[in-house]
Amino acid sequence: MRDDPEQERPFLDSTTKATREANSPLWSVRAAAGRRLAASAHIPEVSEVLHRLLLDPDDTGVTQETAEALMQRGDACGLRAVLAALACAQAFDTSDQLAAEIDCDPRWITESGADQLVRQLRELTSDENDGVRTEAQSRLLRMRKPQGEMGPNASGPT
Repeated sequence: MRDDPEQERPFLDSTTKATREANSPLWSVRAAAGRRLAASAHIPEVSEVLHRLLLDPDDTGVTQETAEALMQRGDACGLRAVLAALACAQAFDTSDQLAAEIDCDPRWITESGADQLVRQLRELTSDENDGVRTEAQSRLLRMRKPQGEMGPNASGPT
């Protein structure tokens, strides 16, 4: 929390408004709410709303906008929220969109960006949430395999 109550009020008002807008029937309003709330992902009440927006059953645009804003944070908290949603996403379109937001983040192209991703994923392999741990471990394993290498159950040319 902030030390100055006068500075806290606009923050709380904005968060309350965005939380209400997360229930809008309009996808664009829900997506905008997700972008605004992504800046506050460390607040437990907001994390639940973000999770719901990441798994939006009506429009992957909401999923995309919210996940993109969380990834733009550049911290393990944003990545954790996206991994948590990915771990329990049931719709293919939703899981595909969440994975794309992680995999296609342009920061990972540079060596320092890739190092940052690896550090964050390693941190999240000990997360309290089983789904987050599993997703982080899975992504680290995929990063270690040379391109073209198949997993143990894949059938290749014989």
